Amino acid sequence: MSDAAALIQHILGEDCPNAKAAIALLDLALEREVDPLDYCAASLGLGEDLVMRRAADWLDMPYAPAIPFEDEHSIVPDRLEALPGIKVLSVVAQGRRQLYIAPKFIDVLRLARQRPADGQVLILVTAAALRDYLGRAASGALIDAGRQRLIRRWPFSTALTLTSPMRYGAIAAFAVLIVLVLAAPYLAQGWLLPFAICILIGPSLIRLAALRTPLRRKRRARRPEDAELPIYSVLIPLRDEAAMVPQLFAAMRRLEYPRERLDIKFVVETRSPETIALVERHLGDFQFSIVRVPDALPHTKPKALNFALPLCRGEFVVVFDAEDIPDPDQLWRAALRFRDAPEIACLQARLVIANGRTNLLTAWFAGEYAGLFLVLLPALANWQLPMPLGGTSNHFRMEALRQIGGWDGFNVTEDADIGMRLARLRLGVDTLDSRTREAAPTRLTPWLGQRTRWMKGWMQTFIVHNRDPRALVAEMGWRAALGFEVLVLGLISAPILFLGFIVVLAFEIVRGLPNWTEWFGWAALYGGFFAIGLGSAMAVTILGLRRLGRTELIGAQLLLPLYWFLIGIATIRAAIELARQPFHWFKSPHTPYDPHAEAEYPPRIPHRRRARSGKPAQ
Repeated sequence: MSDAAALIQHILGEDCPNAKAAIALLDLALEREVDPLDYCAASLGLGEDLVMRRAADWLDMPYAPAIPFEDEHSIVPDRLEALPGIKVLSVVAQGRRQLYIAPKFIDVLRLARQRPADGQVLILVTAAALRDYLGRAASGALIDAGRQRLIRRWPFSTALTLTSPMRYGAIAAFAVLIVLVLAAPYLAQGWLLPFAICILIGPSLIRLAALRTPLRRKRRARRPEDAELPIYSVLIPLRDEAAMVPQLFAAMRRLEYPRERLDIKFVVETRSPETIALVERHLGDFQFSIVRVPDALPHTKPKALNFALPLCRGEFVVVFDAEDIPDPDQLWRAALRFRDAPEIACLQARLVIANGRTNLLTAWFAGEYAGLFLVLLPALANWQLPMPLGGTSNHFRMEALRQIGGWDGFNVTEDADIGMRLARLRLGVDTLDSRTREAAPTRLTPWLGQRTRWMKGWMQTFIVHNRDPRALVAEMGWRAALGFEVLVLGLISAPILFLGFIVVLAFEIVRGLPNWTEWFGWAALYGGFFAIGLGSAMAVTILGLRRLGRTELIGAQLLLPLYWFLIGIATIRAAIELARQPFHWFKSPHTPYDPHAEAEYPPRIPHRRRARSGKPAQ
């Protein structure tokens, strides 16, 4: 019997009764282009620990479930991206030098033929144990890279740009802008009104144009063979999320992707010992591992993602949040899109709110997400304009993500910033016809904290990318740069302008309303702008809910002005935080939820008649 067959028989035990069965398994692993040890651990469900224990037993060599770590073991690798490829590690522990190895199948066979030299202690470990040790030993270098990688790649970043003078100056400029727009009817109408029109009408025109952009039909796709699918890394950043761990593991186990090609990393901050303990309790499957992020400033999600990025093994990488439940087919559909469209660097899956019926706040949130992910973002992708990504379910080519320097560790809305940097490098971004279900905040206090952070991040992004407007236009192109300015400035200013209009109207009522003929000029003009802005936002929301098949939530959108009022309050709080706590990250609390508590809602696109152009009519 060959050594290869004998090794497989020893690993599988009673499940592999003879050499013929072992050779058949080896052929199957070869056909799937996967290492036989990984195939046994992942596809056959034995787990990496058991497979390596039995391989060590077959070699008659020692096995260790973990590599003992001591504080003085810190290392500074020349290339952090090379860490996932390390298979052998020399460690001095308690005065003895020991060699730890995480072998592949061919390495085990070589060890059987060539034993270690006398006096050399060779200990087998799993690849997960080796990577865990490397992550802890290189934590200092990984933290430095997490904070500085972007700074080394770009001449601008949130950490360098948002100095105190820059922050206070930008806030003052925003305040002057709002005052000028609101004061235009009273002062210097000749030159202020055209300026006000540009500020007020631009975002509305984008929304109205998005309404006329048809949603592309879902193309029938066949799942590729396992051998055709690349290794896919999944990053799940967690902090104080012990309650969400069981739901997360269940959602990840439902992914329709070959386990031996999955690299799912739970990126947990060491400030969350309960979360770390619960994640470790659920580990054991081949595709799961934990990355411990040391307690270091800034305490932000993008810094944690940057810390884990060099440890990823995948050709592609996706980010999921603690409450996410992605469609089981999402990863292979993304891999298929990347394969068929090499110009695409990033795909944004659709975020869908699963608890929209809970109360009025969640209904508004569900409508907002439906309009954003089923109307506005697909339109921006079609027009090839900068696309503000969602904070989760972003799929990246690993090469492109490293090219742009990863995430901005100091930006509290890192998804917005990374979407703009992709546009600056003119890398393709598109939407993915696959859902990720989330739960919206059900109470006002956490919603307000989360929205304040989002608006502060948009302000950060606007300031940073306008540090050098000429460079922005040169890199994006004037069309994309104009879209960025209108979209982001409108996102920041619209909620405050809405509050301002309410204040101005109250002021006019208190001082006594003038004759209706005196209102015909500026009042009619501003009233028209207000109606177009609110009407276009409501139309995008309603269309998004219709495309989602959630028409029962449309009634709640009639109270959308109240939601705008709340967003306006959050925007003012964001400006105050930008001045006082520019890098503070409000941690949204999450609780487990039943994704099936509400009716299933697959994206439902009704049949449309054909327009003359041959495209689906809206």
